[in-house]
Amino acid sequence: MTSTRLPGKILMKALDKPLLQYELERLKRVPSLDELVVATTKNSDDDPVIALCGQIGVASYRGSEFDVLSRYHEAAAIHKAEAVVRFTADCPLIDPNLSERVIRRFLDSGGKLDYCSLNIGDAYPRGMDTEIFSTAALIQSFNEGTMEPDREHVTYFIRRHPERYRMSRVRGDKNWSAYRLTVDTPQDFALVSGIIETLYPQNPYFTIKDIITLLETEPELAQINAEVKQKEV
Repeated sequence: MTSTRLPGKILMKALDKPLLQYELERLKRVPSLDELVVATTKNSDDDPVIALCGQIGVASYRGSEFDVLSRYHEAAAIHKAEAVVRFTADCPLIDPNLSERVIRRFLDSGGKLDYCSLNIGDAYPRGMDTEIFSTAALIQSFNEGTMEPDREHVTYFIRRHPERYRMSRVRGDKNWSAYRLTVDTPQDFALVSGIIETLYPQNPYFTIKDIITLLETEPELAQINAEVKQKEV
């Protein structure tokens, strides 16, 4: 809730429903997820997040506000995770089908992968972000990751050690990376809420292809946040 560029963004509403609720409802449709846990902070500002989780029946955990890696490590230990799939809470349009592809790539490797992600930036737009990694890699990151980005970005330690971890990326047939479907600024919210208001009433299960079709049909929508830049690590 204490986002620097758009405070309270994850509970901002479109069609009278919080953005986080849309994301959680979509993630419940990812077939290979055994359990969904919202790992938020002990900050009282995040009390409404815990309340929402209770209302819609999603597990939650409260940990450090700034050491996000420790929050993931603790949540994974409590829930006895063998592998962890990471979603960020600012992706209410996430496509369960894409997330499932990433998880299946990891699981079908038979233990030959330590980390797998969706090819964000070269094929898919921000807002579809999905990563999966072994609990062993998470524990190593927690124990050895000492840089500030390691603690804030969870998988930064893994990704900066390609010589150590076996990694893969799920690539796409088309490049839709010019679009931005995450929520980090007022412009982002204007676009995402507009997409929800247009697509959700007719089809709550709309996919990335439905979103792209809308943006190609109404290109002025995509211009709403075209100038927004992703924050650098």
